[in-house]
Amino acid sequence: MIKERSAGAVIFYAGEGGPEYLLLHYTAGHWDFPKGNIEPGESELETVRREVEEETGIRDIELVYGFRKLIRYHYRKGKELVSKEVVFYLAESKTKDVRISWEHTGYVWLGYEDALKKLTYKSAKEVLRDAHETVKSLLAGRRSS
Repeated sequence: MIKERSAGAVIFYAGEGGPEYLLLHYTAGHWDFPKGNIEPGESELETVRREVEEETGIRDIELVYGFRKLIRYHYRKGKELVSKEVVFYLAESKTKDVRISWEHTGYVWLGYEDALKKLTYKSAKEVLRDAHETVKSLLAGRRSS
């Protein structure tokens, strides 16, 4: 069995109408968050920053302290079974200007409910649910200060 480790980010934009989340449309047909394999010698956070920039063109993200969600799943790569771990961080973008990479066919910024419906995988929906609770608390704290 092949083992893979990836890191990615739930990226949000704090708009006036509430937070919007960035989803990417992958060439395989699913909707998910930006993510990619952790390269040798690279930390999870270095991977997150690199992958976000490579896949979205967004360079200036602000990571939200304390949010880290790990998901595990299996998939087939040819005849080999792959055991995959993906860790997601939460990051705020100050821009909605996105330039997708060759790995994607589109992107969309959506409010929470629409993003939840658009995401393909159950595990991604669970990550978004947790991320949204953190974002709501963060934004409520900003409004009260």
